[in-house]
Amino acid sequence: MEPFYTTDVLVIGGGLAGERAAIEAAASGHKATILSLVPPRRSHSCAAQGGMQASLGNCVKASGDNAHWHFLDTVRGSDWGADQEVARMFAEEARVAVREMAYWGVPWTRATPGKNSYFIKGERVEIDEPEDKAGMIMHRDFGGTAKWRACYASAGTGHSVLYAVDAEVSRLGIEVRDRMEALSLIYDGDRCWGAVARCLRTGELTVFAAKATIIATGGYGRIYGKYTTNATINEGTGAMLALNTGKVPLGNMEAIQFHPTGLWPSGILITEGCRGDGGYLVDKDNHRFVAELEPEKQELASRDVVSRHMMQRIKDGKGADSKFGPHIWLDLRHLGEQHLKTKLREIWEICRDFAGIDPVKEMIPVRPFQHYSMGGVRVNKDGQAYNMRGLFAAGEAACWDMHGFNRLGGNSLAETVVAGRIVGQRVAQFVDGETLDVSTALTDAFKKEQEARIADWMSRKAEGPSVYDIRDAMGEIMIDKVGIFRTASELEEAVAGIKDLLEQVKTAGLHNSKPGVNPELTFALRLEAMLKLALITAKGALERQESRGAHSRVDFPQRDDKNWLKRTLARWPVGASEPELSYEPVGMLDLPPGERGYGHATRIPLEQSIEDYNATVVEAQKAAGKQDTVEPMGSQIQWGAWEQADTKAASS
Repeated sequence: MEPFYTTDVLVIGGGLAGERAAIEAAASGHKATILSLVPPRRSHSCAAQGGMQASLGNCVKASGDNAHWHFLDTVRGSDWGADQEVARMFAEEARVAVREMAYWGVPWTRATPGKNSYFIKGERVEIDEPEDKAGMIMHRDFGGTAKWRACYASAGTGHSVLYAVDAEVSRLGIEVRDRMEALSLIYDGDRCWGAVARCLRTGELTVFAAKATIIATGGYGRIYGKYTTNATINEGTGAMLALNTGKVPLGNMEAIQFHPTGLWPSGILITEGCRGDGGYLVDKDNHRFVAELEPEKQELASRDVVSRHMMQRIKDGKGADSKFGPHIWLDLRHLGEQHLKTKLREIWEICRDFAGIDPVKEMIPVRPFQHYSMGGVRVNKDGQAYNMRGLFAAGEAACWDMHGFNRLGGNSLAETVVAGRIVGQRVAQFVDGETLDVSTALTDAFKKEQEARIADWMSRKAEGPSVYDIRDAMGEIMIDKVGIFRTASELEEAVAGIKDLLEQVKTAGLHNSKPGVNPELTFALRLEAMLKLALITAKGALERQESRGAHSRVDFPQRDDKNWLKRTLARWPVGASEPELSYEPVGMLDLPPGERGYGHATRIPLEQSIEDYNATVVEAQKAAGKQDTVEPMGSQIQWGAWEQADTKAASS
């Protein structure tokens, strides 16, 4: 492989967000290159199961749905932590993105006219679906939404969408370099010029110089060790790249979502679509406790709420016992064999293959697992990173920030293609006015820095602590101290424990010091930065003295809009021993902070008027490093349009 490579747009990450952005750049006439840890069709996007939210309104239970409702549900789901302009952009574009996926070949499940049988709030219901919707993209119910909105392809939605998008990448001739890992961004002051990448097959380093670079590497769930639904490649490599510049902040890293139904004990995702299709959560006494605690939404309250109810039930001694520890049961038996082997076939296969059970006849052992990272590389609405021209981010790797402190199910899969589309367009516009004017002395310096890092690790003997032992200790700290329920004392212990692990990294050694295919070396090169991400997560959670969305402080149980209606920004200055935390407003407010409609939380209200709050946003975010956008801030907000949502139809 050549040691120096040039391209117009370098995309780091071969999942849905990265590939969709690359498509947009290539369709605009620019040369796009994708770097991926794995072949793109093996990326973590493939694991998305249940659906992709878009307000098409193609069935009776979706009647009256529109972008206003989708916007409302997204902001409420975020517990008012979202950037409301981005949430509005997303809600509008999701409908276009889903139809585009159909054009590219996604086999969406389609509406069938006439009588259809569903399970709704524990009862079998027959609904006459209208003839004029025959063959349209069908919806299923998901948590935290007023309407049925999740478009789905059985329970393999991510798989279907990823294959369709990857086929388009192939059709356009976009170059994909798999088994390649970016180790460092190349930057000169506040201008990014590409990355230094390592081939996981040979160990060779290559400079990829680019006019624009997009980080689309997914989340950082593996800082929770084995207690996550994330693939083993989700170790936060994109966040590491940004953090290591010392300039680009990470946003809301303490905002960690736990999915209620990870298969126990493996942690393999069991889609929310199971509950959307009528599945029950029951304790060891076969009691539907969530339905009792959340009578309106029942098992389809938002994920943060359902996860807390489940873990509290286990803490109260009502979990079902197993040799791996207590869990909750997910009961799908009443849905029937035909339903499970068609609309939920992938779940039936996962239960058979990984738990040895038949969900047609047996209940499924489940427990909340870390699932999604609302935090990431802080970007503006165009996807451009704070403090760094030419650097963009999209998908779960970015804090764009449409999710705030809790993501609704189905919104992340939709975000990958919506953000990929929008950010890809902005990147293409950016590249139109740029030339690749980068010094080879600069690129050589960054390459030599990575060569020195590798040489240092390869010179270490296996006499110190194992990198894998440090990794496992980090995971135990995170799940025990920075989990679903958080307290100051436990978070302080987490901060101290992670700092100790950072010290241990300095003396850790390798058993395998050979170049080329060397998974131990590959992981060692990530470990220090993973610990930094973990420390930022724990420290951000400690400093945030409120409960908002998935961030639940037992010692500060109220949502505090007076003091904490703001986003955490974390930087790690080069050479520093600790991160620096600062804050910015969440963005301009259109929907005033209010009640979510589930979860029973109380709040300390915002004392400022909405007008006064909004007046501070532009300058405060600019001072935090926000780059200028193509269109002015707030231009995409449809002020007050959410009031047009049909509240009567929501309860139907």
